[in-house]
Amino acid sequence: MYISLTQLAARPGAQELAQVATPAQSRVVNTDLMLATLNGADRSAWPADEIAVADAALARINDAIADAVAMIDGFLGRRGYLPLNPVPGIVTTWCRAITRYFLHQDRLKADDKDTITRDYKDAQRLLQLTAEGKFSLGGDDAVVTTGAGEPEFTQGSTTFRDALKDY
Repeated sequence: MYISLTQLAARPGAQELAQVATPAQSRVVNTDLMLATLNGADRSAWPADEIAVADAALARINDAIADAVAMIDGFLGRRGYLPLNPVPGIVTTWCRAITRYFLHQDRLKADDKDTITRDYKDAQRLLQLTAEGKFSLGGDDAVVTTGAGEPEFTQGSTTFRDALKDY
């Protein structure tokens, strides 16, 4: 898993997740209950029917995460990056953006000025560049090379430096 529920609880936050993940026929999950559900905290203070709705929202969030992970794996698998251990921070960022986009699919505003859509498209673009070997995951990424190597000098050949001694 590239992102935890706790990381999602921190950003974008329990309130946003409750609003987009609560089943359509139910009242939006209370933010504190959603936070407790995401963090695996005690939920005994809430009625069983509200906990059931929070669990349904959690299932939707977990489905969106699984879909985001599958998309990321599809791109990274082409370069032989899998399994990722440890998970680079950029992959967590991509997973957050993709998960949010999947959870917000039913919203009306989805143009390029929308931050959720923009972040999703940025993640897709960088994943594509990574799959093509044009973007590095950082660290000791040996798959991506950034240059043609060291310059080579051959004894006796004419180079710019050799031509300068005539001046």
